[in-house]
Amino acid sequence: MDLSNLKIAKGSRHLPKRVGQGIGSGLGKTSARGQKGQGARQGPKVPVGFEGGQLPLFRRVPKHGFVNHGRVEYVAVNLRDLARYDFEDGTKIDNTLLIEIGLIKNLNKPVKLLGKGEISKKLDIALQAFSAKAKEAVEKAGGSCTVVSLKDARVAFKAHVHEEETEVD
Repeated sequence: MDLSNLKIAKGSRHLPKRVGQGIGSGLGKTSARGQKGQGARQGPKVPVGFEGGQLPLFRRVPKHGFVNHGRVEYVAVNLRDLARYDFEDGTKIDNTLLIEIGLIKNLNKPVKLLGKGEISKKLDIALQAFSAKAKEAVEKAGGSCTVVSLKDARVAFKAHVHEEETEVD
């Protein structure tokens, strides 16, 4: 079996109801809307969650806690994660490199370098955020920490991908 043999399963596709096409169709006159009432009228129907005037479920159930919609959720990368790879002194580590080596999957969230572990090489790290301990450890090893916006990181990643594509062609 291959793609040229595939067919739509019989009965899986239906034509839409043709309402209001006369009394003989079985869906004429009121067009399957019944006689009178809110559902028979034109315009918006019953809102989602409306229970006919009864207090809706989402208002009956108690709410707990607080959700901070302005919270920034970071992807955490530790110093020990970087120490696992054999970088040369002076290597520039950014989001693009982290994606290539597999420490992060994508650029949907900003990346924060945390201080678990130790680092001995001089690395120039450009990420979205650093913990105080991580920044201190990198600078102690002779490297530098630069804060880069997520937008700039995405632009650099796209440029890198485009550069690779042109090399392949």
